[in-house]
Amino acid sequence: MSRTTARGMQKENLAAKWLATQGLELIERNVRYRCGEIDLVMDDGEALVFVEVRYRARADFGGAAASVTAAKQARMLRAIRAYVAAHPGSERRNLRADVVAVSAGDRIEWIKNAVEATT
Repeated sequence: MSRTTARGMQKENLAAKWLATQGLELIERNVRYRCGEIDLVMDDGEALVFVEVRYRARADFGGAAASVTAAKQARMLRAIRAYVAAHPGSERRNLRADVVAVSAGDRIEWIKNAVEATT
């Protein structure tokens, strides 16, 4: 496993644990489809939440949150649609796509509804 992959997994673990302290329940992690990947799938009681975890050690070029480009958002939406298609009943839930941006010092910024997640 590369150092970058290990760091990514560490930040996803950090985000999952932090979101759990905010009342969300982890359902799945690292769900992969040909069209994209979902880092974390969580339940907040009211919605099925798809979370993209981004990490940047430096704030150059806007930091972690700014790294969620339009192309990344499109891949996220395709992966969310694939997830919903593969999990009957999930289409009846409220869906939300959030971003958890982790910066130096493991500072967390939670951006709810970062991407419009309608099916």
